[in-house]
Amino acid sequence: MYGAKPPLWRRLELPGDLPLPRVHVAIQAAMGWYDSHLHRFRMGNDHRSACFATEFDLDEGDEGIPESDVRLDQILAEKGDELWYECDFGDGWDHKLVVEAVLDEPLATVRCTAGRMACPPEDCGGIAGYEELAAWVRSGYDDTLLPQSFEDAEHGRNWLPLDWHPDHFDIDETNEALAVASAEPVAVTGELAELAGQLERRGIQALREVLGRPISHAPVDLSDGSAARLTETYRTFLDIVGDGVALTAAGYLRPAVVEEIAARTGIAEWWIGKANREDMTHPVAEIRSTARALGLVSVRKGQLAPTAAARRCSNDPQALVAHIVGRLPIGTKDYERHAGWMVLAVAGGGTPVEQWRAETADLLQALGWSSGRDRFTPPPPTSPTLQILEQLAGASRVRWGEVKGTDSAVAAVARAAIQRSRP
Repeated sequence: MYGAKPPLWRRLELPGDLPLPRVHVAIQAAMGWYDSHLHRFRMGNDHRSACFATEFDLDEGDEGIPESDVRLDQILAEKGDELWYECDFGDGWDHKLVVEAVLDEPLATVRCTAGRMACPPEDCGGIAGYEELAAWVRSGYDDTLLPQSFEDAEHGRNWLPLDWHPDHFDIDETNEALAVASAEPVAVTGELAELAGQLERRGIQALREVLGRPISHAPVDLSDGSAARLTETYRTFLDIVGDGVALTAAGYLRPAVVEEIAARTGIAEWWIGKANREDMTHPVAEIRSTARALGLVSVRKGQLAPTAAARRCSNDPQALVAHIVGRLPIGTKDYERHAGWMVLAVAGGGTPVEQWRAETADLLQALGWSSGRDRFTPPPPTSPTLQILEQLAGASRVRWGEVKGTDSAVAAVARAAIQRSRP
């Protein structure tokens, strides 16, 4: 990385026939970037040097040689040849690529053989911002060195990547990241494919990498036992609703119904309070709201009643799973649907439940959504789809809904939703 002191670098072995967009992916993975910004390859250090056009540049009407038409060995052929790479035009991260050797045997994959220093956090303000962060972390988070961009030390430490230290480099972690980045994504269609294409046209590979994880290619079939376990909360809820239950004048479930739902789903075992008012027992309210979003219940004439679809599948876990898959993602607004697709991709790739929200927020930020607070804070990842997946993972049975770990059955449901064709 140009301008970093001490030097921040990676040594990579790259196949010569690698097209520049894939070189971009390799650099992002090897350096530790999240591929959430625009990039450009240049022939010189001067920003006015001849450069290659990305898909985003061409879509914007710019002219130039498309980088997708250029192979690495067409511009770098001998020891000492150089190519410049810039990403995040706001922070302005320049990378100087230099050929150290030309190998006799062609390579099949990308590999990192050495490196030094951790990648600067995304959106930290360029070299100057990185140096401030590095000095603060190296000092043991001395308050007198806290960067001015943070409100306080807690804000700064929460914003930093987990366990980030400027002097850390792990070659095994880097090669694992390269392997993930190089994997082919699972085939998707419709709106999710459009979102993935939108990111790739901007040179952002984050969603492609999620869809390329090995588990994303796994089967989607569920055993009868897994289907029963995943749908237990909704089947219990529908059993209690029966042919219909009267609502209060304010439109809430009556206290006796709330108590029964809380008791039979496991909420009562950890909830603080009597769990007899829907407006004061949000886990029960969330079961009802997600069931309604899934088209399992509806409100008519002051009653909450099962829909025709629910009557068909409430006693058949496999049929209920198929119904749920067919409804995901939930939402008519763009943000809800985008958030839904992102969490389906994340969950389908085997990400542990406790990391769903953070990964989903990062992908939404890459799509251009913001928190409205500042440029550092990702948008909120909450969506009806996320809440449904958490219910399938057993949120009602765990204290405060804090489910942890990877549930292979939930991942299969998410994969089934993202792999099916959609107009």
